[in-house]
Amino acid sequence: MPNAVPPQRHRLHEDVLAILLGTLVVALGISFYAQAMLLTGSTMGLALLVQHGSGLGFAPVYIALNLPFVALGFLRMGWRPMLRTAAAVLLVAGFSRLTPGWVSVAALDPVYAAVTGGGLMGIGMLMLFRHRTGLGGINILALYLQERHGIRAGWFQLGVDGVIMLSAFLILPWDRVALSMLGAAVLNLVIGMNHRPGRYAAIS
Repeated sequence: MPNAVPPQRHRLHEDVLAILLGTLVVALGISFYAQAMLLTGSTMGLALLVQHGSGLGFAPVYIALNLPFVALGFLRMGWRPMLRTAAAVLLVAGFSRLTPGWVSVAALDPVYAAVTGGGLMGIGMLMLFRHRTGLGGINILALYLQERHGIRAGWFQLGVDGVIMLSAFLILPWDRVALSMLGAAVLNLVIGMNHRPGRYAAIS
């Protein structure tokens, strides 16, 4: 059998370009969800839920929700990965605020918004993951609880996302919550099919 080729390291400009493009794509998906009154999981979903319920802008709520989690990440995971994550959080917040001025959609079918928006967020997050960058939020707490208290990160994240979706019934019509679940399934399908060992070997 041929010798395995060691993974190639990303160059700085490749990391920067991936983070910029990934956050732009995520922000476009968020803009679809904001216009169609949908939401997703984790802190992005929580920020959208607050926006739908209170009228506050997504960007400041998203940054405020992420602050404690990013601070925890700096303490537990080190500054290198969390510096990328903090930059990605700020870029998603900034781009989500600017995107409606760049892209105007006169009519947006909610089913299309759920599927396409979920796909866009999944593709953007996949780009970020492959360059060792996350979007902060509850997954940092999930990893901390798993490491410190043995609580399974995946189950904790699933539980939090379930609470967010159930809370949405207090604010959104049931059909928008159902479409949000469809979009979340598309998002996770994109990541699940493409972000697994052996599919991509480069490192940052």
